[in-house]
Amino acid sequence: MRLRFDDSVEAFRAELLEWLAAHRPTPEEMAAEPSVSTGHAPEWARRWTRTMFDAGWLVPRWPPELGGRNAGPIETLVFIEELARARVPRTTNVQGLGIVAPSILDYGTPEQVERYAMPILRGEATACLGMSEPGAGSDLAALSTRAVLDGDAWVVNGQKVWTSGANYADFCFLFCRTEPDAPKHKGISILLVPMDTPGITVRPLPEIIHPEHPDLNEVFLDDVRVPASNLVGELNDGWAMANGSLAHERGMVWVSAVMGLEESLDRLLGEAPALLDRLPPAERALAVDQIVQVAIDTQAARCLGYRGFAKLARGGTAPEQALMKLFSSEARQRLALVAAEVQGADALEVGSVTPDGHLSIDEPQGTWLEQYFVSFANTISAGTSEIQRNIIAERVLGLPRG
Repeated sequence: MRLRFDDSVEAFRAELLEWLAAHRPTPEEMAAEPSVSTGHAPEWARRWTRTMFDAGWLVPRWPPELGGRNAGPIETLVFIEELARARVPRTTNVQGLGIVAPSILDYGTPEQVERYAMPILRGEATACLGMSEPGAGSDLAALSTRAVLDGDAWVVNGQKVWTSGANYADFCFLFCRTEPDAPKHKGISILLVPMDTPGITVRPLPEIIHPEHPDLNEVFLDDVRVPASNLVGELNDGWAMANGSLAHERGMVWVSAVMGLEESLDRLLGEAPALLDRLPPAERALAVDQIVQVAIDTQAARCLGYRGFAKLARGGTAPEQALMKLFSSEARQRLALVAAEVQGADALEVGSVTPDGHLSIDEPQGTWLEQYFVSFANTISAGTSEIQRNIIAERVLGLPRG
């Protein structure tokens, strides 16, 4: 069976590829600054986001005034596939564009849309997502950061952790508790908090792979005063809005995840003959079996994604969407581990990071060992594998809560 798109979709693809060829940033431009630089977002990324917005390629399914061209779901799928294949990001502020801006468009006031959402879409501002806390990681409802109304301002106290991009964000989409006596899934609200507000302290968390340019941060809030008008949506309705916010992230994330998996598989298959030749016969047979298994996983991920997407495009529900994040992130981890083990001692050489902290243009994915390290983050972000299994058990399979 050969899957194909109709002529109108292929015309859309051709238009996109022609535009990308003429306007995309070069790998050298994207490597000139770290993808996350303390104090500001990379200038090339700001310019590139604005270029895509003006041309209607930032979020094609949205109307032109929001940086799109009213594209359909299949065109959107093709768009994301081609960007991933070209290794061109729409933005380095992924959460700002993928979660925060759409959530403000859904729930915010016209003034909030104009002041906070539109600057993200035009590449003029960046946002971070204040969810996880030291005592409330995957369990958002256990958060304890508190906001108390004092006249015309909220006074916020608490701590967030693992906050991506907080060290260069212009504002935070902050989840906080506004009704401490309510059940834990109630009494949560969302505030738009400018990151230069007095009382905010950001402490970057150095990473093993890129210690010079951290992306994850601790954020401390001590008597931070936020205008009452910065409340997003209804008071104490943050839990419902959180589900809508994360839906924006998960809707098409599987496409990039699967394409990253396929790219890693292609690389492994290209390197495998030389690597396998160095192994004793018994080890070679085991390695071949493991490589075949990750190849099957990769094909299964693509088919699972297409199946769920087809259901959604027809207006139905897709339990496959609940499986995709879990399956693709763990398959990527298995693939990287298999590749590192087949490579043997050579995998211990972590050489794709240049002295100034950038990934080498010649090896933008990193070594197999680096990919394996990073894969643990992929099984945590956007919902840990453990939480994903709970969701699948309860919401897809209908099993009772344990």
